[in-house]
Amino acid sequence: MSHYRVEPYTPRLVLGLESSCDETSVALLEDGRHCRVNLVSSQVALHEKYGGVVPEVACRAHMEVLNPLLEEAMERAGCRFSELDAVAVTHGPGLVGAVLLGVAAAKTLAGLLEIPLIGVNHLEGHLYSTFLEHPDLELPLVCLLVSGGHTQIVEMTTPGAYRVLGSTRDDAAGEAFDKVAKALGLGYPGGPRIDQAARRGDPSRLSLPRPMREVGYEFSFSGLKTAVLVHLQSTDRVSDDDLCASFQDAVVDVLVTKTLRAARTCGARTVAVAGGVAANSGLRRRMEEACQKAGIPLRSPSIGLCTDNAAMIARAGWELARLGLRSPLTLDARPNLPLTPRV
Repeated sequence: MSHYRVEPYTPRLVLGLESSCDETSVALLEDGRHCRVNLVSSQVALHEKYGGVVPEVACRAHMEVLNPLLEEAMERAGCRFSELDAVAVTHGPGLVGAVLLGVAAAKTLAGLLEIPLIGVNHLEGHLYSTFLEHPDLELPLVCLLVSGGHTQIVEMTTPGAYRVLGSTRDDAAGEAFDKVAKALGLGYPGGPRIDQAARRGDPSRLSLPRPMREVGYEFSFSGLKTAVLVHLQSTDRVSDDDLCASFQDAVVDVLVTKTLRAARTCGARTVAVAGGVAANSGLRRRMEEACQKAGIPLRSPSIGLCTDNAAMIARAGWELARLGLRSPLTLDARPNLPLTPRV
């Protein structure tokens, strides 16, 4: 059991913990709006030589930095543990060992302090990341959740009421970025490096497929990735910058087209883009243009809140508390946890 029902409550100070992949993060959120501290320890340098995240390396790094990061967060916020009102923690999806470390720390703190423990779905955290800077955004909203592990379009009609309209059938968008970057020898993480190269390139130099663009809300990027790999073996290659620009343009075209279609169909009053790939400059620009044309406000997190962080987990936990949800101290890591409605 991940949650049980209690009387709705509004915690003043929520400690957030995030350790689902290759960032360890600790945050303190006050009154659901004021982020007193949001510390993130990145493991990019550790995984770069492998070209991707190595689960065992990630787990060891989380183990080494979590407690020092927690102490630093409390010190920077000028806060004592006795002042905490709840602990929110990612309990899935993610790397099972990495998630388990965060969950164990959260359960220990909640048990010792005798305060509520709130398990948060990592995707739920990304959904609420937009609310950190736009607390009064209008619902219903349609959110594009796009990262290295996930590409989904989600409708939120009220807090806790989610409906997944479509997901990726194979590679997530961020995963496709990383694989193409690796094939080009650009290194890891691939998304920012392709974005940088794309700014120098011409997206019209190479015509690439737009998989499933006109069909429903599901995604498939494996065929696009294969088209890039086939081009790399041809004798009539375009420059790497043009290839990156063309590839990014194809991905962004599909993401924007499907998101706006969903927003119009659902009658959304707001469009949001969240997750690591939401930091992509091409996606942000094209989505802004499309939303302006459609007359729908676009609200997305700032760049620093797009990647994995504990502030978004604390914000989601604060909202779940207000819905009367609490997790038992038997909460476990769930590496394949789906995003499901809370109400």
